[in-house]
Amino acid sequence: MFEGFVESFVEGDGATLFVRHAGSPDLPGLLLLHGYPQTSAMWHKVAPLLTQDFHVICPDLRGYGRSSKPSSDPKHATYSKRAMAGDLVKLMDHFDHDAFYVGAHDRGARVAHRMALDHADRIIATTLLDIAPTREMYRDAGTKFAKAYWHWYFLIQKFPLPETIIGQNPAEFWKLKCFHQAGGDHPFSEDALQEYLTAFATPDAVHASCEDYRAAASIDITHDDQDAGRKVSQPLQVLWAKRGTIEACFDALDLWRERAENVVGHAVDATHYMAEEIPEDIANQMRDFLLKDSSKPEAGK
Repeated sequence: MFEGFVESFVEGDGATLFVRHAGSPDLPGLLLLHGYPQTSAMWHKVAPLLTQDFHVICPDLRGYGRSSKPSSDPKHATYSKRAMAGDLVKLMDHFDHDAFYVGAHDRGARVAHRMALDHADRIIATTLLDIAPTREMYRDAGTKFAKAYWHWYFLIQKFPLPETIIGQNPAEFWKLKCFHQAGGDHPFSEDALQEYLTAFATPDAVHASCEDYRAAASIDITHDDQDAGRKVSQPLQVLWAKRGTIEACFDALDLWRERAENVVGHAVDATHYMAEEIPEDIANQMRDFLLKDSSKPEAGK
C-alpha cells in the first residue's frame, strides 16, 4: 500500500501522529482523515490518485493506528474534535501549508467539521464522506438509526463497559461492526484489513476510540452549542452512501445547511466504506470539487 509515500511521525498539539505523505510539497496541501475503527490505510486506493494535484497528507488520528493515545479526562476533552483538530493544524504547520484542503470520512469528517469552524482561516474547502453533523444526528435519531448505528450508543457507555466487552475479542468486534456496515460483505484489501485489526488489538486503542465517541456525545455537542449558530463558511461538499444509514435515516443536505453556508452534495452508489469501494469515483469527485474554483486563496506556502 501507498507506494511512493513517505512515512514519518510528527508532533501534533498533544499527540504524536503517524503520517503518510506524497506529492510535491509545492502543490496545494490535501489532508485526508480516516474514520472509526480504521487508520490512514483507508485512503490507500484514493491517495495515490491525487498526488499529481496535491501534496497528500494522511495521518492516523490521535488514539488510532500508530499515533499516540494520550490519557483522557473525565470530560473527554482529550478526544474532543477540537483537540484532535488542533493536532492536525500543527501537522499542516509542520509541512508549511498555511491554507489547505481537507477530505475526511466518518469520525475524521467530524474532526474536519470542527476544524473548519475553529480554524476557518486555514481551510480552503472540504469534502466530507458519509456523515451528517453529530449534534443534529443525535437530535433527530430514531429507532431505525439506533438499530443501524448501535455502536454510537454502546461505545459511549461509562468506562469500562464497552472496553471490557470489546477486549474479549477486538478483531471479531471490528469485523462485526464493519462488515455489517458494508452490507454484510467487505471491500477491504487484505493489507488494509490486517493493519486495521492490528491497530485495534490493544487495550489503549480500544479505550481511545471509546473516548472519541464519548466526547462526541458530550463535550463536542457543548462546543457546537457554543458556536451560537455560527456556520462553516468555506465551500463544503458532502457525499454519502446510497446504501447506507445516512441516506436511510436523514436528509443530509438539509442537516448540513443548518451548519454550513455553502454546501453541495449527493448520494453515491456505495456503502459506508466508499473510499475503498469506489476509489476512482471518490478521488475524481473530490478533486473536481476542491479545485473547481480558481478564485479560492492559493493553498500551500
